[in-house]
Amino acid sequence: MRRRAKAPSSPLPQRDGVDAVRVRLPGDPEGLWATVREHLLGRYGAAVGVGRVEEMLREGRFVGADGRALAGDEAYEAGRYLWFHRDFPAEERVPFEVGVVYRDERIVVADKPHFLATMPRGRHVTETAVARLRRGLGLPELQPAHRLDRLTAGLVLFVVRPEDRGAYQTLFRDRAVRKTYEAVAPYGPAVELPVTVRSRIEKERGVPAAREVPGEPNAESRIELLAHADGLARYRLAPVTGQTHQLRVHMNALGLPILHDPLYPVVREDGPEDFGRPLQLLARTLEFTDPFTGDEMRFESRLALNGPE
Repeated sequence: MRRRAKAPSSPLPQRDGVDAVRVRLPGDPEGLWATVREHLLGRYGAAVGVGRVEEMLREGRFVGADGRALAGDEAYEAGRYLWFHRDFPAEERVPFEVGVVYRDERIVVADKPHFLATMPRGRHVTETAVARLRRGLGLPELQPAHRLDRLTAGLVLFVVRPEDRGAYQTLFRDRAVRKTYEAVAPYGPAVELPVTVRSRIEKERGVPAAREVPGEPNAESRIELLAHADGLARYRLAPVTGQTHQLRVHMNALGLPILHDPLYPVVREDGPEDFGRPLQLLARTLEFTDPFTGDEMRFESRLALNGPE
């Protein structure tokens, strides 16, 4: 089977730590698009407006592999690559900094604050940990090896060079990374701890909260009590699997919803971010065997939650 040729490198530099969008023009067996303009209008017109696509063409915002701006009336050519920078949404700055816990020639281990997305997604583009680190460290090819929920704080592993990323991603895929979290939640004296929670969790696209459903378990978490005082407790959480919102779902199922959780047990209405009430969930430690050196690596977050010590 013939392998598709590797895509060329982007001719556009990053903007605010964010890569240009790469587009490969698809096949057109029905002859729908005679020109590049017709395809771009059909592809992006509904999302950003026909007028905006026309304006971007006039401004030379779409470029080919040689960096030359595309004219809208150029003949459509299936398989051709082009690039452009999207219009960034207006974003409120998250008023917390990304801390660097460790850095060498291959990896950066960072403390991601609450409210900051790991990587661009949806309305969060420049206000992301990877964009901030690229700008601050001067590492334009930096990429995360895994993702931490936007509302969760703590350790994230980033890879400096693209050729090394697969090896570190494989560690997470194969569950060869040992992770522990801490959470602050109500103290439940009737809940017997430590406990291992196993259940089946499903997350529907477009629905904010995940839910437990009958069926073969696909999520497993170990939960321990660390300390308690004044009706609150600090817990250590060790996920074996990595389902969406797994720890939040399992804590809620025990009757111990994590403090300031906007989804569990009740989904709150969208509104302005309340930076004074972060979700009290922290990715505390990461441990793994480095795939290149064989060294045993262990990192601990320098962040802290607001709960019993």
